[in-house]
Amino acid sequence: MMFSTRTALRLPTLRPSLAATSRLARRPVARRAFLSSTIHGLSEGFLDLAIALPFPPEWPPYSCTIILVTVVTRLAFTVPFSVWAKNRQWRAENVVVPQLKREMPSVHKQVQQQMKQDGFRGDKEAVIAEINKRSRVIAAERRKELLKQHHCSPIPTIAMPIVSQLPLFIGTSMVFSEVARAPTVLDSEAFFTLTSLSHADSTLTLPIMLGVITLANVESSRWFVSAEVLEREQRVAKWTAERRARGEQILEPKKIYQTSLRILSVARILIAAMVPGSVQLYWVTSATFGLFQSWILDYWDMRRRKQHAISGKENPPA
Repeated sequence: MMFSTRTALRLPTLRPSLAATSRLARRPVARRAFLSSTIHGLSEGFLDLAIALPFPPEWPPYSCTIILVTVVTRLAFTVPFSVWAKNRQWRAENVVVPQLKREMPSVHKQVQQQMKQDGFRGDKEAVIAEINKRSRVIAAERRKELLKQHHCSPIPTIAMPIVSQLPLFIGTSMVFSEVARAPTVLDSEAFFTLTSLSHADSTLTLPIMLGVITLANVESSRWFVSAEVLEREQRVAKWTAERRARGEQILEPKKIYQTSLRILSVARILIAAMVPGSVQLYWVTSATFGLFQSWILDYWDMRRRKQHAISGKENPPA
């Protein structure tokens, strides 16, 4: 029986159809078009808002609107998450840690009984080292349970303020950058050392202010640290030095984080020097707001810790 060569050797092609290829190509284009139209619409809304707000005639309307929009958006979208994170941090430090300390004697007794059942043998130093080793494992598991019980796990506490601020910061920066694109009415408005909101600060005053404010936010974080936290940090530093003296490699995430923020403070100066004046003004206003927000929340937390300590002395745990 003869088969036609054209039908017998016809194989399915691996290449996508032209319709499928065009659909795949249109998707990123559609997303970019939607993002571009959204940013353009928000920039037009900003210009309308600046004209509509009843600022005094001698006030620069667009600069004042940038400052006002920054403060309002930070109050509405970032402050609630920062307060939420601060409450979780307070519960971790003032509820979980004290409870874990109260439970540690029973943990040591439990470990000692377990070691007797296991028939552990060794000199005094070996016994103490084994007790500490097993106790740390139990304490770590118990700490996870307490953090989960009191809804103060560290990862959401750290991540949520960043997740809530980053999209707002990037989106608002894109809007103010779009507003400054020529031709624009911002070209005729000056503010502080900016000769025009559509051009970068030629004196670099605003970029340097941004770097200094960012660095101040990093360094002033220790102004409101309690005596207990300082004592705990000293114990950790001593323990770290002892382990390094034995030749062990120790990573200190907190110091790495603070060093990264200091480097970021310098990097922000370089980046800010290349963006329009409208974006520079937004970044400086946002950083200033963040600095005062940190001071207020840290001061509030310090007052709350003192009140908690006084109430703990008056009503000691059973």
